[in-house]
Amino acid sequence: MTTLHDKVPSSVPTGLDRKESEVYRHLDPTRLPKHIAIIMDGNGRWAKRRHMPRVAGHRAGVTAVRSTVETAARIHIPALTLYAFSEENWKKRPLTEVSFLMGLLSRYLKAEVPTLNENNIRLEYIGRQQELPEDVQERMAWASEATARNSGMVLTLALNYSARSELVDAFRSMVSAAAQNGGIEHLQIDEDMVSRHLYTRHLPDPDLVVRTSGEMRLSNFLLWQLAYAEIWVTPTLWPDFRGLHLLEGIAEFQKRERRYGGLNHHESNHHDSNGDSHAPVQASAFDRKS
Repeated sequence: MTTLHDKVPSSVPTGLDRKESEVYRHLDPTRLPKHIAIIMDGNGRWAKRRHMPRVAGHRAGVTAVRSTVETAARIHIPALTLYAFSEENWKKRPLTEVSFLMGLLSRYLKAEVPTLNENNIRLEYIGRQQELPEDVQERMAWASEATARNSGMVLTLALNYSARSELVDAFRSMVSAAAQNGGIEHLQIDEDMVSRHLYTRHLPDPDLVVRTSGEMRLSNFLLWQLAYAEIWVTPTLWPDFRGLHLLEGIAEFQKRERRYGGLNHHESNHHDSNGDSHAPVQASAFDRKS
């Protein structure tokens, strides 16, 4: 019988530090998530605890982004999506803070493109980009084009993003497409069609969603795509988050058995031993979502 220990890699990817390498050695490299989504939370609290302005927390968060992105790329995670700026941030944050965040984003993109290219990372975005300042949109387009030929990990920044707005845009897109192709009376909507019209249609649904700062909510992030994702919440505030924490989240992910509404191995064997394996089962609403 193959055990996790049998699958421990003989070597670790280059670029990991000692602590990261130690955690990686205990991972099963054949069961890494294909797509990790992160809700980056806690910048304000990080700054407040240090008696610093909120913008200091956002500035410190850039280091966390760099460390997390590089570690994910080094262990060959195919896709990483970061919740960088929500649609609600426009309404609930002071104008000065929003302006700072837009400037910080522009500086980050300019500074990080060489590192993204060195790590073979392709940069993409989701959200209503057209509502961002024009100079920010131009910098975003430049950074995306500068990394477009990279074939490694896809780094997606969720900017001016709202999951509910994404669903609204998806349905508008479906109706528009139908109107141009035979009329909306022929429109037939199913889950596959919705998925094909989401911002993330080019990505697999996330296997793992990480939330920092200990908050237990999804905050209007990828609500459709996270239907069966494993959720890992860490009390670590985002500016203190590093690649090591990401590896710890992956280790927790690998301890779980993903059932997608079915039975786990133990439950299935117990079911068979009672001779009920072919009996019809009436699942409750909770069973179907578990």
